[in-house]
Amino acid sequence: MENQTFDADIISIEGLKVIPQASMPAFVLLLLIYVFIMVSNVSLVVLISMERSLHQPMYLLYCNMGVNDVFGATAVIPRLLSDVFTPITERSIHYIDCVVQAFATHFHAGTSHTVLMIMAFDRYAAICNPLLYTAIMTNRMVVKLSAGAWAAAFISIVILLSLTVRLTRCRRVIINPFCDNASLFKLSCENLLVNHIYGLGSAVVILGSSLGTITLSYLRIAIMCCSSKSKGLSSKALQTCATHLTVYVIMMVASFTPMIIHRRPEWAVSGKIASVMFFVVPPALNPIIYGLNCKELRQKIVSVFHRIKVQNGKKP
Repeated sequence: MENQTFDADIISIEGLKVIPQASMPAFVLLLLIYVFIMVSNVSLVVLISMERSLHQPMYLLYCNMGVNDVFGATAVIPRLLSDVFTPITERSIHYIDCVVQAFATHFHAGTSHTVLMIMAFDRYAAICNPLLYTAIMTNRMVVKLSAGAWAAAFISIVILLSLTVRLTRCRRVIINPFCDNASLFKLSCENLLVNHIYGLGSAVVILGSSLGTITLSYLRIAIMCCSSKSKGLSSKALQTCATHLTVYVIMMVASFTPMIIHRRPEWAVSGKIASVMFFVVPPALNPIIYGLNCKELRQKIVSVFHRIKVQNGKKP
């Protein structure tokens, strides 16, 4: 079978490996996390969209993160939930659906990095050049930068998967919780040198660019805060940077994990779980860290709940 080339449209996928006794707890936990991700991120996006006072660059970038987190979580978690109670030997997915999921997962990952690069630049401009900030980071500029971030990730992933779908397949088993590019090109027996070169190259460019941009931006911010005479301003600026860096570190660890486990089989079991965390942990933490840690957003959230309480109190 390994040496025969065929065009089977249905492929087997391992999914999330859970012992039968833990199927129900795993399903409930993952479902609750997914519901929280959807409700928190969608609520944050709706709140920012409806409140004109929040139509500022920083909050518009929060909207970008919220939409992307909902997209990424939806690309992976529902499929995992649907397979929890299905025996591993009976789990399957259509090849086209697998390609779509692979595109969604890589697009989400790429967009996460490009949007965070813009957020780092936004914080740098706001803290280090406050007098020019409103002239630099207009809402129109934010829209252009956001469109560029999404477009750059889109083009990169289209090329990545185009190099993969051109390959003929001689295998039909994906040993991974979800579909990604490496899982797809491993179905082929052809020469994969081009796929490896472009895959690793594009990953290095995206990760390197985001790491370099964020490191330089926050390093300049840290230097400015240390030399500033305003301790209150410095404390607020460092607090903002700390929340961004916390999410970024979590995302970086989860980004490197899939690339490592595909090349180190001995780490496969723990690595597979860690790779799923990329679509669970950051989307769940982002609305908490970015939303509740921001004073203006906290005030708006409290105001909305207060209005709802008052309206309910007036009902007979």
